[in-house]
Amino acid sequence: MKDLTCLDLSYSKFTGHIPSSMGNLNQLQILRIMGNSFSDVIEIEIFAKLKNLRVLFVSQELNLTYDALKYTFPRLEMLSLRYCNLTKFPYFLNSLKRLRMLDLSFNRISGEIPLWFWGISHDTLETLTLSNNFLEGVIQLLQWKNLSRISLRNNSFHGPLPIPPPSTHSFVASDNGFTGLSNNKLSKNMPSCFDNLTNLQYLSLSNNTLQGPLPRSLVKCVNLSTLDLSHNEFNDTFPHWLEASQLYNLDLQSNKFYGRINLTLFSNTSLFIIDLSNNKFDGPIPLPSPVTYCYSIASNNMAGKIPSLICNATQLEIVDLSNNSLMGSLPRCLTNFSIDLSVLNLRMNHLEGTIPQFFSSRSGLMTLDLSRNRFEGTLPQLLVKCRYLEVLDLSHNHIEDTFPRWLGTLPELKVLVLRSNHFKDLLDIPRGAHLFPKLHILDLSNNDFSGPLPANLIMNLKGMMNGENMQDTSLYMTQYFQEETYDNSVAITMKGLEIELVRILTFLTIIDLSCNSFQGNIPEGIRHLHFLVGLNLSHNHLTGSIPPTLGNLTNLEWLDLSSNKFSGLIPQKLGDLASLGCLNLSKNQLIGRIPQDKHLSTFSSDSFSGNPGLCGVPLPTPCPGDAQPPPPSSLLTFDRKGHESWFKQKTVWIGYASGIVIGISIAYIAFETERPKWVMRGVRMMERRAAKWTKKPKGEAMKFYGQ
Repeated sequence: MKDLTCLDLSYSKFTGHIPSSMGNLNQLQILRIMGNSFSDVIEIEIFAKLKNLRVLFVSQELNLTYDALKYTFPRLEMLSLRYCNLTKFPYFLNSLKRLRMLDLSFNRISGEIPLWFWGISHDTLETLTLSNNFLEGVIQLLQWKNLSRISLRNNSFHGPLPIPPPSTHSFVASDNGFTGLSNNKLSKNMPSCFDNLTNLQYLSLSNNTLQGPLPRSLVKCVNLSTLDLSHNEFNDTFPHWLEASQLYNLDLQSNKFYGRINLTLFSNTSLFIIDLSNNKFDGPIPLPSPVTYCYSIASNNMAGKIPSLICNATQLEIVDLSNNSLMGSLPRCLTNFSIDLSVLNLRMNHLEGTIPQFFSSRSGLMTLDLSRNRFEGTLPQLLVKCRYLEVLDLSHNHIEDTFPRWLGTLPELKVLVLRSNHFKDLLDIPRGAHLFPKLHILDLSNNDFSGPLPANLIMNLKGMMNGENMQDTSLYMTQYFQEETYDNSVAITMKGLEIELVRILTFLTIIDLSCNSFQGNIPEGIRHLHFLVGLNLSHNHLTGSIPPTLGNLTNLEWLDLSSNKFSGLIPQKLGDLASLGCLNLSKNQLIGRIPQDKHLSTFSSDSFSGNPGLCGVPLPTPCPGDAQPPPPSSLLTFDRKGHESWFKQKTVWIGYASGIVIGISIAYIAFETERPKWVMRGVRMMERRAAKWTKKPKGEAMKFYGQ
């Protein structure tokens, strides 16, 4: 063993102690022990004895409380101390003269970079990774002359953006607070800061506050393959002058770019990813390259028709043209031009006509969002061929049809939103039909359904009964592609306010049957939906008493039964729902005392108003035999007119959290009693960066983001 030169124990699930005898391996040159679960803090002294060590990869808390000058690593060339719980830069780095690669990412190093650090391995360092720490301050100059790869991602650096040396191939400075380039803010007279970076292949400056026009010196970066300038404040026309023939990833989303884009600009490029979303581009939509697989121009001012030539891009997997001013009918080929197409999002445009009938049995479609358009006619039954479909949102159109129960045969369908159309008649589901096994969200509100509530449909919702949706370990309902992810969104109604959830939490389960003409009682079977989070049956013609078995829905966090004809007493068991954050029983025919001994008395009077027979706190009407009620409290009250101002005043936007984007994020509702646990669950998962605020993009509904 003394002649051993390479020891790789990485990701081997080792526990216990690292033997001190490891320091006796005098010939050892390469040591990798990251990705294990050793029980103790590792003493750096063990490694310092290995005088021939050239490569050291560790990911365990280190004890650096030693005389830094006593231990040196004279031959060390590659050092990775990721996830070592470091809070400062190890001073022994100052003695390293041959270092080519240094990775200190995912630690807790805070403050400014010490002056001595800039001198380490000045002539040899090629790769420097300081990402995901708490570093701050201004970086004046990256002084290593052979530096090739640099990552400063996800810190709190500010001031002018440091320009890397000409040797740089990859430069990542995203998720910081950089405000300009060189010693200037970005302005009309840009410094020639990229003139010498002809080797640069990867440039990511996303999530800063860079502004002004793009530096024209980028034209010198002829070897660029990835250019990510997203989430800044660049104000410019599209960079037609960019001549990077090898560019395959162009991300300019969430800036202030404006103007028209040449219709055929991308046709002869090798761009795999084109994301121009959330800018101010206008005119007709440009055609993607034949090799493009991700194409997003969402949230711009694009107009005109969707050209049928877009179907020539047969490699497309994600197409997002939402939130523009596109008009006309859909090209017949658009739903069937590629078996790879997984996401088609055309929401919030002015599209009209019928939905094309062409869906292939080979379709890989997972998300189809045609909401907020002017589509009419019936729902194409060939949708049943899309066996991978998870999200179907056709809300806010003019579709006239009966309930498409045949969609229940889709094995992966999780979200079905048909709100605000002209669906009609009974919700007739055969008993024991085994439909909709994975459905998380069912929204049929604002239609023309009638008859009794669909008891058989409710008994088919196995995912809401057995918590199958809870078994997904991911936080959001996210779809993953080659180098991109797509987060599904949906709008829900809570307290009379429509809220767009730009990211859907996997554990969120909702039934909304409001604003129809349903009659009769609430089916007893609803008590089996143990994982139901939100239930809205308001604005129907429901009668009978409120079933006490609703108290069995222990995950229920909002309940709206308002504007019906419910009668009788409010069941005491509703008070058992400690998780209930929003309750509306108003405008019914309920009678008697509001239960006082549990949770219900904490709600505002608006939750119970419009029931002449109700009495007791929080209503001003005392029950017979009660003492004189106290003066009205300053509790926040809700009315339909005041919903939006309440949310605006009592909302804290939840932002990035250490790479995981946290929350739904509808918001932390800062009202003492009405705070849904599904909001709090997301907040508690936040590890860092909860103070990064997000902006509300354009749209009709209030939007709450997880990013």
